[in-house]
Amino acid sequence: MSELNFVTIGDGTVIAYRFDGDVGKPVLVLSNSIATTLRMWDGQIDELSKHFRVLRYDFRGHGGSSTPAGAYSLARLGRDVIEMLDALGIERAHFLGLSLGGMVGQWLGVCAPERINRLILANTSSNLSPASYIDERIVATLRAPDMAENAEAFLANWFPADMVAANGPVIEEFRAMLLGIDRQGLAGLFAAVRDFDFRRIVTLVSPPTLVIAGRYDTVTALSHSEHIAASIQGAKLVVLPAVHLSNVEYPSEFIANVLDFLRQ
Repeated sequence: MSELNFVTIGDGTVIAYRFDGDVGKPVLVLSNSIATTLRMWDGQIDELSKHFRVLRYDFRGHGGSSTPAGAYSLARLGRDVIEMLDALGIERAHFLGLSLGGMVGQWLGVCAPERINRLILANTSSNLSPASYIDERIVATLRAPDMAENAEAFLANWFPADMVAANGPVIEEFRAMLLGIDRQGLAGLFAAVRDFDFRRIVTLVSPPTLVIAGRYDTVTALSHSEHIAASIQGAKLVVLPAVHLSNVEYPSEFIANVLDFLRQ
């Protein structure tokens, strides 16, 4: 696994990234869920890097990236990707985003389709309402002394209840990841989610698109993925018997569908 690297983008924010896979292979960008780092994809890297030059990065406010003050926007998160690609000399790439990463993927598919070869939108939504609920999460996050309460709430939403109760290595790994998230960065990304509404605009996504949904997802419900797939011309929908982090809960099935789509 390559070392963590850094690029400074136009507004001065430092974005942390890493490559896996041989130079010369097609580039595949992976974009994470909110409240995770690029380590969210660790279980998929060995297989994906056989076929692609895999580029992972941390959202502003998370992981090794810097944490600007204030609210963030999906447009800013999308431009972070474009500016990172520009700095790395990458003209076009495949893009796989899960949850918040899938929202970024929708923005790229509409606003910068010339940079995207094939697009995969996993466990995501074009809008998460009501905004008042997310406002409450922002206030609670900034007032909390640490990430302990948020961590347990995220785990309960991401995985089946019996998996969380068993507290196996995967849950411990993600709990540790959550506890290390910067609360200001999380609040900033919550604001981006709150203000994102592509329910009509998603029809303008033009790259070939695969939508992956979790049948039991309570964060970005199956109906949200069905709407996205129905709105994008030619999009394919795959439903896994997962909750929210389908790449972690059903890694073999997730990777099989990703590879089948990207190698078409």
